[in-house]
Amino acid sequence: MIRIASVTPDCGAAFQHLTGVLEAQGFTCRMLRFEAPGTPPVDNLFARLGEGAPHFAFAGHLDTVPVGEAAAWSLDPFGGLIDQGRLFGRGAADMKSAIAAFITAAARLPAEARKGGTISLLITGDEEGPSVNGTVKLMEALAAEGIRPDHCLVGEPTSLEAVGDTIKVGRRGSATVRLTVTGAQGHVAYPHLADNPVPKMLEILRRLDARALDEGTPHFPPSNLEILSVDVGNTVTNLIPATARALINVRHNDLHTAESLFQWVRETAEAVISEQGGAFSMTTEIGARAFLTPPGPFIALLSNAVAQVTGRTPEPSTSGGTSDARFIKDYCPVAELGLVGQSMHKADENARLSDIRALSDIYADALKRYFAGGISS
Repeated sequence: MIRIASVTPDCGAAFQHLTGVLEAQGFTCRMLRFEAPGTPPVDNLFARLGEGAPHFAFAGHLDTVPVGEAAAWSLDPFGGLIDQGRLFGRGAADMKSAIAAFITAAARLPAEARKGGTISLLITGDEEGPSVNGTVKLMEALAAEGIRPDHCLVGEPTSLEAVGDTIKVGRRGSATVRLTVTGAQGHVAYPHLADNPVPKMLEILRRLDARALDEGTPHFPPSNLEILSVDVGNTVTNLIPATARALINVRHNDLHTAESLFQWVRETAEAVISEQGGAFSMTTEIGARAFLTPPGPFIALLSNAVAQVTGRTPEPSTSGGTSDARFIKDYCPVAELGLVGQSMHKADENARLSDIRALSDIYADALKRYFAGGISS
């Protein structure tokens, strides 16, 4: 798979290869292509082995981020080369190796051990892109046909130092605000004839930045607001600008909603403008909503599989950015467990062969426990 370049969203040949491998192992494969105005069409794969309940799904993505500076790589980024026990190439850590581990784990479970249940793979080509025509639409399309996994495991590289040391049991939300403060342009020597929006913007940002949103929860770290950009587009020294713009993102836990955070930003801006004059406007974007798969049989099953294979007890975590688990959580309980992610998106991205084997062993043990009644027992 690594030797087939699949930089988002162009994954066609990689899907063809993957489909061939899965069909040879008895999976029924369906390609689903989705598109939307202003975004490229995206291929997605739904592969299933079996028909009945319970239904255990693996989810992941074939698309990768671009190579970046090719000169920074010491090995061919699409060579799939093995050196000193490590597999190198774009997608080795994030997350083609996990897809390989899905497949090999499923192949190791005898048909009779499935007891009439279903194993499926939900694979997208849009996780590293806009995430508009990928997993979100794949889940919608399957649900419209009455297909819903009972549980889902996403193979993102969640481990920090060693395979299985961390299981993602949720993710923080992401809320973005683009704020514009409007004044009146003028000459710096005649400030009384102008209305400088910059001090007003700075005061709004100061008040926002000064607030500690929370101290975290038992399952989530503290929420954090970050000021990403402040810009007036001014390149001269004698002009008071007419507008000032800022870009703000909040990564938040389940003590907040995007809507409550947007309201707080709006009220803060309104207060400053009421005191100092001028005007403001804002646009908002919800990148992801906070969610949690609470401790219970599913997380315990995965933890026991990790302990069986590695001897370590994974730490449940909700840290990090977003993943396609944010779309799957609306349909079934979902967790994330994959390789060590230290090299993902970097030059010389790689994964230890021993880690890939261990991950396959973990997935295989989880399947064995699951279809032996591990969730209900």
